[in-house]
Amino acid sequence: MSRPALLQLSEHGLYCAAGDFHIDPWGSVPRAVITHAHSDHLRAGSAAYLTSREGERLLRACVSGGRVKALPYGEVIDVNGVHVSLHPSGHILGAAQVRVEHHGEVWVVTGDYKTDPDPTCAPFEPLRCHTLITESTFGLPIYRWPAPQQVIDDIHAWWRANQETGKVSVILGYALGKSQRLIASLDPTLGPIYTHGAIERVNAVYRASGVVLPPTQYVSSATERQRRDWSRAMVIAPPSAKATPWLRKFGDTSTAIASGWMRVRGARRRRAVDRGFVMSDHVDWPALMRVVHDSGAQRVLVTHGYNDVVVRWLQEQGLDAHSVETRFEGEGLEGLEGLEHSTEDDDGVAGETGSL
Repeated sequence: MSRPALLQLSEHGLYCAAGDFHIDPWGSVPRAVITHAHSDHLRAGSAAYLTSREGERLLRACVSGGRVKALPYGEVIDVNGVHVSLHPSGHILGAAQVRVEHHGEVWVVTGDYKTDPDPTCAPFEPLRCHTLITESTFGLPIYRWPAPQQVIDDIHAWWRANQETGKVSVILGYALGKSQRLIASLDPTLGPIYTHGAIERVNAVYRASGVVLPPTQYVSSATERQRRDWSRAMVIAPPSAKATPWLRKFGDTSTAIASGWMRVRGARRRRAVDRGFVMSDHVDWPALMRVVHDSGAQRVLVTHGYNDVVVRWLQEQGLDAHSVETRFEGEGLEGLEGLEHSTEDDDGVAGETGSL
């Protein structure tokens, strides 16, 4: 008689019955293995959390309570007889794929991931497995990312052009992950870099975790003299700051969004911004197909995104592929996440240490 699937969907999400733990649960559970700190993957209320060592500070800043165990990338632990290890997914700081092995059967849960280089996190690590559970946020052939350095060069050129016309450059990007990637890639000799409070709080966690970022200044801490002339500045803000009084304080601005959705014609116009820079922390179509191929998996479960399109394509390639409905959201433009809040004064509360 065949054994039940190593991972199954329960009312709280992906569940490993053999090990009695959940991966990125969307409810309170006894044991939670966390891929990364975005709020659609990390929920408060669980009794114990397992995260990567690189992501420990972010997890503690986002949730209070619960025991926290931080595992170095690649180290294997035994959870009730199931071998579990975390491996870099390249998504944001501390983001991990979860490798689960039991009786010789290997499953990998990618979480959110990308294969493009990112100066703020460990690069994606290809993993071999029998069953792969992959995201498909940008699972359409139209989504193909330009070279990251070309995007940064375009941003620098736009910044210089705005300075020449006396406009303040404002880029909207997720407070956790996207903004730090942008900041780490900018040339600080072009001008001062100012940040929204939600982003500056995350910057502090990244710096405390050992990530090197250029100097940034929290907008509200600017001196009166600095506030009289923002024209050389680059301002990094979350999407939630769009069309708010906070943004109007800068006067004449040129606004942009950094997102994979900017690959589609009309997305910039619908968001009412001047520029759209194609920069995503998720895989594009070619990278997604390459990861599936390199995994060697004969069974692929596809979640959050254009999963039906990806499943159909993989089935045509001869793979046993199926769609899995979860509550993960992928990359949006409007939602709040992680440490991104509308207020400017909240603090993270550290959880209690312990073992999973």
